[in-house]
Amino acid sequence: MCGIVGYAGPGSPSTRPLDVTLDGLARLEYRGYDSAGIAVVGPEGLSSVKRSGKLANLRASLEETPLPAATAAVGHTRWATHGAPTDVNAHPHLSADGKLAVIHNGIIENFAQLKRELVDLGTEFTSETDTEVVAHLLARTYDEVHDLTDAMLAVARRLEGAFTLLAVHADQPGTVVGARRNSPLVVGLGDGENFLGSDVAAFISGTREAMEIDQDQVVTITAGSVRVIDADGREVEGRRFTVDWDADAAVKDGFDTFMDKEIHDQPKAVADTLLGRHDDDGDLVLDELRVDESVLRTVDKIIVVACGTAAYAGHVAKYAVEHWCRIPVEVELAHEFRYRDPVVNVRTLVVAISQSGETMDTIMAIRHAREQGAKVLAIVNTHGSTIARESDAVLYTHAGPEVAVASTKAFLAQITACYLVGLYLSQLRGYKYVDEVAGYLDELGKLPAKIQDILDREGEIKAVAEAMKDTSSVLFLGRHVGYPVALEGALKLKELAYIHAEGFAAGELKHGPIALIEPGQPVFVVVPTPRRPTLHNKVVSNIQEIRARGARTFVIAEEGDEAVTEYADVVFRVPQTPTLMMPLVTVVPLQIFACALAGAKGLDVDQPRNLAKSVTVE
Repeated sequence: MCGIVGYAGPGSPSTRPLDVTLDGLARLEYRGYDSAGIAVVGPEGLSSVKRSGKLANLRASLEETPLPAATAAVGHTRWATHGAPTDVNAHPHLSADGKLAVIHNGIIENFAQLKRELVDLGTEFTSETDTEVVAHLLARTYDEVHDLTDAMLAVARRLEGAFTLLAVHADQPGTVVGARRNSPLVVGLGDGENFLGSDVAAFISGTREAMEIDQDQVVTITAGSVRVIDADGREVEGRRFTVDWDADAAVKDGFDTFMDKEIHDQPKAVADTLLGRHDDDGDLVLDELRVDESVLRTVDKIIVVACGTAAYAGHVAKYAVEHWCRIPVEVELAHEFRYRDPVVNVRTLVVAISQSGETMDTIMAIRHAREQGAKVLAIVNTHGSTIARESDAVLYTHAGPEVAVASTKAFLAQITACYLVGLYLSQLRGYKYVDEVAGYLDELGKLPAKIQDILDREGEIKAVAEAMKDTSSVLFLGRHVGYPVALEGALKLKELAYIHAEGFAAGELKHGPIALIEPGQPVFVVVPTPRRPTLHNKVVSNIQEIRARGARTFVIAEEGDEAVTEYADVVFRVPQTPTLMMPLVTVVPLQIFACALAGAKGLDVDQPRNLAKSVTVE
């Protein structure tokens, strides 16, 4: 949530700081926002503009009243927490003398106390935000120490909560200073210019070289330097990395929406996540392993912590990991995990799944787990993210940037990574031999082509979706690994089309949900492979039960499965696939359907209302 951009460039004032910052904000729109603003600083001082609504409103204002040439800039897209999404509450927030500007991602938990202190000192406030407190506090501190870095360090020590802060000051026109705690911030390393951003998308058009900023560090950038200090004011070296995708990966590439593009990116996302996963001996390897393998051999319980779509990837993992490794697996919503006094110890492995690696609920869950002695293995899509840095082992999904708020290709990449974790642990613990693992990897290697086969036939799914644009309720049923697919199908429809949708385990029908079935009720049913006859036959019986009560049935079934034909109003065929790997194909028609239905309703598929891509506050 919230997008932040900072830029420090050459000493000669130009429009580049404004152009770079606006471009960065456009690339961060996917994070979700309700207002946008920018501040530039140069020889003429500090100037800013902010507007509620979409970035287009800010651009229109800038065309009417251009900002002066500058040497540095900060920009912000806000997702409202304290205060309504208005022009006044939008960022940046300025000091009383107009010489300092601050932007902020996160929540300042002790802002009320600090505000009372400032009011007692005569400070007047104009907004309802917690961020304005930081602007006034930082300005007062700057007047005392006369250095923006020192002022930021002193203020950050007084703040409680989660925050990323960027600030510029008219007295230091070539400088941007940032600080972070429990909120993302990364540095872009350029040639004669440097960048700051919520994530690398903010500056990917300017550089692919980046640097991590750790917890409670303060970073100062100018055109030619990057300086990082810790909470005690000591200079530290940031960890550098190279982004493995370029700016072209974050454009629509001819598709109508980012989500449509990302659905079509899925064969490559799965294939890339599988690349380079074994050594010369055929043993599987993780990207980063900071714990001895002997510790992983002693694990007697696995807990997956995640939120939303990532949690459904974890549910798929449960079936595969328990089957391959014979280790019990629990799947926990990260925001519930640490509040229920979970049973966690040194023999517990916590698997944290997050696309951004900055999901605050998941971050707090893994910190709690590590305090109890557990080891943490992260599955993330973002190098340098907080979850990756704070975990004992990391497996990166190589899905590239996912711009649409509703996750698609990240979900398939996460499931693929979960399979790799399961196979890695089964091999490490002696449950699977090299040749057995190779066989599973061979089957996984066939999945991109199978996904592409479904995409090549998407027209039939889109036609059904467009004909159902006035539908007000859809149910989803599945068994075994089809159950989390049903949950994900329902979530996609809720996120994108804003209609009632629920996913159920098919066996639960007679325990209550069948009461929802009435004539014409659309029900999607994820059918297991006929090669698992017990599962398959039970789901076919479920289809008959709801069809007998007037449901309109949309069946996702394997090619060649004719047992479902007479009970289905519509059949979407998927290629034959091993049972545990079926979610990688059965979820794709549901993604296409949700995207097409929302499009037919005229809704914003990429930025659904009220949602943010990366939830960086609890």
